[in-house]
This record gives sequence, C-alpha cells and structure tokens, in this order.
Amino acid sequence: MAHDFKVLDSQLLVEAPILALRRDEVVMPGGVSASREVVEHLGAVAVVAVDSDERIAMVYQYRHSVGKRLWELPAGLLDVRGEDELTGAQRELQEEAGLSAQTWSVLTDLVTSPGFCEEAVRVFLASGLSDVPRMEATGDEEADMEVAWVGLDEAVDKVLRGDIVNSIACSGILAAYAVLRGGKQTRSVEEPFDLRPTSMSSRRTGCLLYTSDAADE
Repeated sequence: MAHDFKVLDSQLLVEAPILALRRDEVVMPGGVSASREVVEHLGAVAVVAVDSDERIAMVYQYRHSVGKRLWELPAGLLDVRGEDELTGAQRELQEEAGLSAQTWSVLTDLVTSPGFCEEAVRVFLASGLSDVPRMEATGDEEADMEVAWVGLDEAVDKVLRGDIVNSIACSGILAAYAVLRGGKQTRSVEEPFDLRPTSMSSRRTGCLLYTSDAADE
C-alpha cells in the first residue's frame, strides 16, 4: 500500500503579490516527520498560437530572476477569480500578442518545478488567428516586450540548441511539433485542469488574486 504523506502542520512564511511560501510538516515513510517548504502559486496558462504558415507567435521578455531576456510563449497567471483556463489563455494572447484565435485545444499540462513549487501550467494550441488590438501594457516588463513570429522547425531547433530555455515554451513547442508533424492528438478545452493550484486562491479575497501590482507570469 502506498504511503500517505499526511500533513501534520502548515505555516505560512511569506505572502507576496504573485506567490507565497509555506512550510509543511509531513509524515514520512517509517513514521518520522520532516519539514518541506512549498512555493505557492496561482497557476498559469500559455498559448502556442500557430498561423497558416506554421509560424508560432512568441514574445521576447526580460526575466529578472535570470537577468536576461528570454523567448517565451504568450502566457500569464490565472489571477482573476472565477476565470477558467481557456478565457485566461484568450486574454493573455490578446494582451501580449494582439491576436485572437478561432480554434482552441489543450496541448499539454505541466508542473514546472515539482521539487518545491506547486505551479502548474495548461498550454493551449490555437489556430485560425486574426489580429486584434493589443491591450495596453500594465507593467514595466510588458512595456519592453517584443513579439515575433518563429517558424515551427526553427522553434524546435532553438529549443534543441538552448536558445529557447523557458520550460513552458520548450514543452509547448515540442508538443506542438508532435501534433502538427507527428499526428498526435490534442485534448478538449473542456477537460478539467485538476493540477490547478488552489492554496493561494482559497486564502485570498477579491476579484484579482494577486495582492498588489505584479508582473505577468
């Protein structure tokens, strides 16, 4: 029988705008307990938006944690209370790339850093693209963001060369290649996103779930 990692106690250590840190006391195999720190997260969505020429809409954005600009997919936090994943993805695609899409499906789900963080991301495949007004930038990083079209083959090459290192982008690009070139199937947007974190959203109140002005995921 599989061990039940029961939580004996939980302590909130840090409450920040877009994340939190807690310490859980967990029952380990053999009966002893151990402390485990967990970074809480709101969850996120990302979009592989592919046009009729099999080009992917990508953004080039500064990330302070690594001190450089990274190639990424249009993406963002699930930080609006009651907003479903598809609606969040549609919002982010318009905000960051100035695009809307007619056809949507679920490409893949991933947990970015399960060793210490509960962040989970649903990645969508979007096609039938059209231009829409790009929403005005709401943060310093967004004001500096560049949008570019990258061919599918080139995007895969960039992943394999290490030019694209954002884990969400890597997963989304390779999954899109498997679908568009390998004939693999996507999933319905109606499929539940059971990995979506709830720790922060259940504790916070209000329509917006971050606690102050914060950058997008």
